[in-house]
Amino acid sequence: MYIKMIIGTLVGGALGLLYYKLVGCQSGTCPITAKPHRTAIYGAILGFMISSSF
Repeated sequence: MYIKMIIGTLVGGALGLLYYKLVGCQSGTCPITAKPHRTAIYGAILGFMISSSF
């Protein structure tokens, strides 16, 4: 059970970084997607929440 949450968190963080690379924020004023570490943390949190719901 815990392994699913860890994997979900890691995959979410990786997808967050991928989102930053592909979409990102051109102007730099977006609160979540302006910096890569914020996007990775946001993705990791979402990945954790989704994986813990299963």
